[in-house]
Amino acid sequence: MPLEDHEPTMVEGTLVHRNSTPVGEEGSSGPQHQAFPWVVTVLAGVLITTIVVDVIGNLLVIVSVFSNRKLRKAGNAFVVSLALADLVVAIYPYPLVLTAIFHDGWIAGYIHCQISGFLMGLSVIGSIFNITGIAINRYCYICHSLKYDKLFSNSNTMCYVVLVWVLTILAIVPNWFVESLQYDPRVYSCTFVQSVSSLYTITVVVVHFILPIGIVTYCYLRIWILVIQVRRRVKPDSRPKIKPHDLRNFITMFVVFVLFAVCWAPLNMIGLGVALDSRLGQAIPEWLFTASYFMAYFNSCLNAVVYGVLNHNFRKEYKRIVLIIFNSLIFVQTVPCKELCKSKKAPTPDSLFCHGFNCN
Repeated sequence: MPLEDHEPTMVEGTLVHRNSTPVGEEGSSGPQHQAFPWVVTVLAGVLITTIVVDVIGNLLVIVSVFSNRKLRKAGNAFVVSLALADLVVAIYPYPLVLTAIFHDGWIAGYIHCQISGFLMGLSVIGSIFNITGIAINRYCYICHSLKYDKLFSNSNTMCYVVLVWVLTILAIVPNWFVESLQYDPRVYSCTFVQSVSSLYTITVVVVHFILPIGIVTYCYLRIWILVIQVRRRVKPDSRPKIKPHDLRNFITMFVVFVLFAVCWAPLNMIGLGVALDSRLGQAIPEWLFTASYFMAYFNSCLNAVVYGVLNHNFRKEYKRIVLIIFNSLIFVQTVPCKELCKSKKAPTPDSLFCHGFNCN
């Protein structure tokens, strides 16, 4: 097939292929989409909030783990890896989606569309695989504590993290072969089109969502059972095996898992339903489809907030980092003022940052 046949063309702000017909209802890329102004405003507001909180929060998570000795544990390698997965979408795909919202169509071109869709998939699959890694780590730490140090040594843990990303890349690459990464005007995104192949969509939902969710659920159920047994002292001679801070860490990661499942379940269930019965594609309201997508997007900024709210070590480290940055900014601003004082030139209203500065 000639190369020019693969080049995209812009039709009223919407990216389509010259040699292809529009995809089905679940992935229509036609120019007929019209959104109410207030809807566009809400979607843009949600995405801007997501980007800002995502970038700031996940950078705080990464810096906190590397700078705090209490957080520099093998298990938190998955936490850093999860933060990187969330950070990826805020740096590249989300700003392009925001641009599409403001221009009412994709203007970045075909290559950026494919890269954006690829990174979107990389982020979500990387997130669920890392959450699975965290659950297995917590399960081994609490339920099989005697074997934990051997199973999750520093070198082994790094190998597990690398394995997570290798599996993530292998899972997302087939999208390029089935040409399932396309622009959907309903969500202003280049994303996985659920109607390209029913069999492939079912495989994606089962392997990339249902199976990992099943593994994580099993791990956390076993942990909860052990917690209940310890609390109730089922065996008279049993001793508490779970320290309070270990329980708090487990609850934190459990909340991260629940939020991910809640945010991504609607979109995956819609995809699975449409794949099983294509007639559902026309029955599902557009607002529900759009809401499910932006609900999923919003999840990328929640994890850092959860750590700060539920984990004392993260909360303490967040405050320390913010104070360091704040004090550094104050120092940078006051240096010119102190120089003015030394030169016996009192700060004037025209002096930058120095108005009202006390030389004493």
